[in-house]
Amino acid sequence: MRLSDRVALITGAASGIGRAAALLFAENGAAVVAVDVDDTGGEETVALIYQQGGHASYFHADVASSDGSQQMVEHAEKKFGKLQILFNNAGIMLGEDADAITTEEAIWDRTMEVNLKGVFLGCKYGIPALQRAGGGSVINTASFVAILGAATPQIAYTASKGGVLAMTRELAIIHARQNIRVNALCPGPLKTKMLMDYLDTEEKRQRRLVHVPMGRFGEAHEMAQAALFLASDESSYITGADFSVDGGLTAAYVTPDEPTAL
Repeated sequence: MRLSDRVALITGAASGIGRAAALLFAENGAAVVAVDVDDTGGEETVALIYQQGGHASYFHADVASSDGSQQMVEHAEKKFGKLQILFNNAGIMLGEDADAITTEEAIWDRTMEVNLKGVFLGCKYGIPALQRAGGGSVINTASFVAILGAATPQIAYTASKGGVLAMTRELAIIHARQNIRVNALCPGPLKTKMLMDYLDTEEKRQRRLVHVPMGRFGEAHEMAQAALFLASDESSYITGADFSVDGGLTAAYVTPDEPTAL
């Protein structure tokens, strides 16, 4: 199996990409620490892993909390003896997030706390654990909006994901000779509850889809497959990368539905 005898910690594991990755990592041999603030969803993820014959443990932690981030890493090492894969996936997208003029400061602050500070804290406490284990892989969930501006205004989310991508590159350089790889997974628009709640009208959804050459939203399991690649030895010479899984969005200038776009 691709992750046999490895221990993975995945934040935001109660749903979406996090749950899909937790199930797939476990299926490929990893023991998984599923982290979330949604206890019901997190426990369901662990139960699903046990149903498929895997090993997992749920841990409640707010990634924006230094104590929570430190304790989730300590739990992984205490429960399974080591940590080799850190998937900083937890994130939020708040409905009140719009442009710089109308977005309230509290919305900006909360988005940064979870999406950017949460990744920083995960790395702050997780990377030393990877060092103790002799190396491993860090995967940080960024977004295509870390590379391109969003068609639907979401200034705090976009800025937070740009920060995740920049931080990923720097950490990759710092730890490149320590057998620790650090990469950013950059999903395109996904058919997840988080995005569908944000794009809460058909008009908003179509405005996003018109930019995707494949013409559909991505699925959480497709992002999980990309994360599995980055977690495994198959990506052993990849670090500091922005790994775009976006239906061609970041490669497109004119999409099939916009033949006259400039």
